[in-house]
Amino acid sequence: MTGKGRELADMMERRKVDILCVQETRWKGSKARSIGAGFKLFYYGVDSKRNGVGVVLKEEFVRNVLEVKRVSDRVMSLKLEIEGVMLNVVSGYAPQVGCELEEKERFWSELDEVMESIPTGERVVIGADFNGHVGEGNTGDEEVMGKFGVKERNLEGQMVVDFAKRMDMGVVNTYFQKREEHRVTYKSGGRSTQVDYILCRRGNLKEISDCKVVVGESVARQHRMVVCRMTLMVCKTKRSKREIEKKTKWWKLKKEECCEEFRQKLRQALGGQVVLPDDWETTAEVIRETGRKVLGVSSGRRKEDKETWWWNEEVQDSIQRKRLAKKKWDMDRTEENRQEYKELQRRVKREVSKAKQKAYDELYTREGEKDLYRLARQRDRDGKDVQQVRVIKDRDGRVLTSEENVQRRWKEHFEELMNEENEREKRVEGVNSVEQKVDKIRKDEVRKALKRMKSGKAVGPDDIPVEVWKCLGEAAVEFLASLFNRVLENLEKAYDRVPREELWYCMRKSGVAEKYVRVVQDMYERSRTVVRCAVGQTEEFKVEMGLHQGSALSPFLFAIVMDQLSEEVRQESPWTMMFADDIVICSESREQVEENLERWRFALERRGMKVSRSKTEYMCVNEREGRGTVRLQGEEVKKVQEFKYLGSTVQSNGECGKEVKKQVQAGWNGWRKVSGVL
Repeated sequence: MTGKGRELADMMERRKVDILCVQETRWKGSKARSIGAGFKLFYYGVDSKRNGVGVVLKEEFVRNVLEVKRVSDRVMSLKLEIEGVMLNVVSGYAPQVGCELEEKERFWSELDEVMESIPTGERVVIGADFNGHVGEGNTGDEEVMGKFGVKERNLEGQMVVDFAKRMDMGVVNTYFQKREEHRVTYKSGGRSTQVDYILCRRGNLKEISDCKVVVGESVARQHRMVVCRMTLMVCKTKRSKREIEKKTKWWKLKKEECCEEFRQKLRQALGGQVVLPDDWETTAEVIRETGRKVLGVSSGRRKEDKETWWWNEEVQDSIQRKRLAKKKWDMDRTEENRQEYKELQRRVKREVSKAKQKAYDELYTREGEKDLYRLARQRDRDGKDVQQVRVIKDRDGRVLTSEENVQRRWKEHFEELMNEENEREKRVEGVNSVEQKVDKIRKDEVRKALKRMKSGKAVGPDDIPVEVWKCLGEAAVEFLASLFNRVLENLEKAYDRVPREELWYCMRKSGVAEKYVRVVQDMYERSRTVVRCAVGQTEEFKVEMGLHQGSALSPFLFAIVMDQLSEEVRQESPWTMMFADDIVICSESREQVEENLERWRFALERRGMKVSRSKTEYMCVNEREGRGTVRLQGEEVKKVQEFKYLGSTVQSNGECGKEVKKQVQAGWNGWRKVSGVL
């Protein structure tokens, strides 16, 4: 695959291939990657010199990926949902004839496990280099293959046939009568054999109308691409057509000229006034409308694929000449044709190298800095297997495909998650409220708060980012200060029922003024939310548990709760260290750790806070004898040799080599980035 990704995508585009299984990729890694023209490669390999498998998908199918299973560098599978049909694509690379029997058995065992994990009602297509000959004819094996294999069957080919019988599958290549040239999948020197096959369930063979070998392509030197035309029989469901979300280009406010134009247009919209209206709804709508007119909105479409922008005319021309030379050599295998093909192979490599170097030289400049970061974000996004979760399983594990059912399930899940209260002791004791005078919010407080807020953050439901308030300057300060003070003056005097009584108790116990407690109660009263997913937005549902997600106030409130609940068990640093919900307990023995851990568990869980068993770990520093365990309520806690706390790596042997290496590497990467840009 090295240097051939874009060429492979070009071939798939010309040949109208939607899904392609590739083997012997020789790429080390376990991720996904765009290879150009909208095609994406999902791959797995542990060695850059041997093996490796992958699956390439056309852009329209990338969004349909539900699951990727990387079993080994010889077997991987993808699950896709297409119009309500589950299609599993398996890529396999069997050991060669001369490999050890143990290695061969391991491959077939892995392939068996993949097949057994796929429900019987789902489609399966296997594209694999099985390194075996199933042979011509099908006497005794009529149920799993046709007559049109190549030459005689060998031991490895018999393994393919036996596998097909075990899994009730058919060897698709052998069912279609073609000239031998369109059945041979491997040519090297004087050898012409059939070792690459496509398999599918026997019950789905009727969906395949053709299968043959494509000749005349030069992406692979010896192997040829096997293609089949498959038409899925689906019960087509009508999907609701959703409008593409168009976002206001608020980022343009970074430019002073755009900011000045926005202020002028907003002033005109307000009839020449500098002061914003007192009413929030009116002000918010005027700001949004002015932003759309002045700054414009996005198209809602994805930006052009920049991964292979080096793919220029010179490269394409060289590859075209190489392809023609390969075709010429296949037809007339003379030494002259062979040398011509070899020379054009070398030329293509040179052209690709030159084109890439030129593209990246332009990229690592001040003018190309924006594209550089965009490319980095794109690569990070493309490296993820599942881009959008379009389907979801119900309570019984069945896959839901209709948009209505998917939205309902998301709503059901989060409604339970955000409203289910853990078992806890109800508080009997009361707490005195602090009825102290609360001063009005001053303009200088608002001004300082705006200055500290970071730009470039995602907008909330009101679609107004902090950049707007910063751009409007004193007018925004006046409006926000007035708005906040009106909120303070109009608070209800009492609450009959509070669903988050622990929060209110801890705030009052910490000495927070009652008026501020009521401000927070007002924020949380009758709170509702929605879930935005790939198939749309769910209906609203109430939220009666937990803190608001994404609120700047939530970390502070959480710290108050944790401070009060741990007051009786917390020790001085370094015996206890806390940062939000990350807690470190240090002791001189395992017994003390167990005792302290149990005290923390009781203190938190009696008030409805859960201690995560899966995330709780322990480490012994400079341990002489590795005996004994640490348990939490009888369950053994996982032991580790190192862990990260607040970004730093702590090692059990007391050394700091890994942390030093990480810091040095971070500094080196930072220097490379700066020197590359400047």
